[in-house]
Amino acid sequence: MKWYEYWKEFRMRWHRNLGFGDEMYRFHDHDKLAHYANAAADVEFKFPFGFKEVEGIHSRTDFDLGNHQKFSGRKMQYFDPETGESYVPYVVETSIGVDRMILQVLSAAYTEEKLENGEERVVMRIPAPLAPVKAAVLPLVKKDGLPEIARQIIDSLKFEHNVQYDEKDSIGKRYRRQDAIGTPFCITVDHQSVEDGTATIRRRDSMEQQRVAIADIPSIINKEAGLRTLLEKLS
Repeated sequence: MKWYEYWKEFRMRWHRNLGFGDEMYRFHDHDKLAHYANAAADVEFKFPFGFKEVEGIHSRTDFDLGNHQKFSGRKMQYFDPETGESYVPYVVETSIGVDRMILQVLSAAYTEEKLENGEERVVMRIPAPLAPVKAAVLPLVKKDGLPEIARQIIDSLKFEHNVQYDEKDSIGKRYRRQDAIGTPFCITVDHQSVEDGTATIRRRDSMEQQRVAIADIPSIINKEAGLRTLLEKLS
């Protein structure tokens, strides 16, 4: 039961670290158990249609390995050198549904937002480590060497991240397109980029813009959008 409680809390930490809000999750402990289980709980997420299961944690006792031992004729016992006892280990199973996780992320991320200037935008606030496209690189115009610099930035990112290049329409329309698919960062290359080797990073959620050295862009994207950052929170 100690390890069952450990896995309950560990898996809940995973979900809450996605950043949608602790209040969006709860445990549902099972009253009726399967014949092989001595404890079971669901992690539930608050969808627009109510709390629903996204993951199950089950203590299956020694049912799995015990039956394997019974029907295979091979011992599944573990010898504990500290106690001098042999026993068939219990199994704690955690089972997460990929389709439910996708629905959870999309439900939580979809936002219709009214801006200060009266305009509206649709934005998918997908956690950066889970976003399908990590960054879009946008040359301000299609000339003066800006597309070439943009391509260089893409080359510095493309082996670790899925990134897009977009030079069509106004910069505002390009921002909106990336907001709608959940791209966490837009990198704009302008004429100052030619002069001093910098570019502007725009963050999807706040729409804040920051001037940074082009050489620093890969480390910024790795730190904020890499899966490593999310996993380190669990350690």
